[in-house]
Amino acid sequence: MKSEQINSQINKGFSNTLLHGNCVELLSGMSSGSAGFVLTDPPYMVNYSSSDGRTVPNDDNDAWVKPAFREIYRVLRWNRFCVSFYSWNKADKFLAAWREAGFRIVGHLTFIKKYASTERFLRYQHENAYLLAKGNPQKPVRTIPDVLEWEYSGNNLHPTQKPLCVLSPLIESFSNPGDLAWIIHDFTSGKRKGALKD
Repeated sequence: MKSEQINSQINKGFSNTLLHGNCVELLSGMSSGSAGFVLTDPPYMVNYSSSDGRTVPNDDNDAWVKPAFREIYRVLRWNRFCVSFYSWNKADKFLAAWREAGFRIVGHLTFIKKYASTERFLRYQHENAYLLAKGNPQKPVRTIPDVLEWEYSGNNLHPTQKPLCVLSPLIESFSNPGDLAWIIHDFTSGKRKGALKD
């Protein structure tokens, strides 16, 4: 299904559904303030290539960052959260996009790995995400620590696949039962993905 076909169907019965298309186009078809939570794992802008040669589209540029987070902010309801993974060496670009969109930074998460993703000047054994707020959300009923353990996903579906055991506590803590939550991964031209979770 093309993103143009999906646009007219957004918010009309999608629940636990994977949408495949341009994320900015998909989000632009959603009503403002329709999402109760957004969890996103965008490209890190580091030109990543896995050991088996797989790459992440749009990981070599930042042209998508500001338009994507403007749309994410628009579709997110007032007084709600967004969790966004990011690359530490491109934090300035992500911070600028989040602030320009209107987000407030209200927390920072570190996920500790038992293995090094890569090694250069250091052994890189962590992932990071920021907790962003639109408005002034209430404290979550179930708070989580800001340092969490990471389990290797195997990267079978995507070269930078996040494990479900890492994502689930974020969804459970920062969304409410019955919320329409967007889980956005792979902000790529023609291959962007958005998943709706009820």
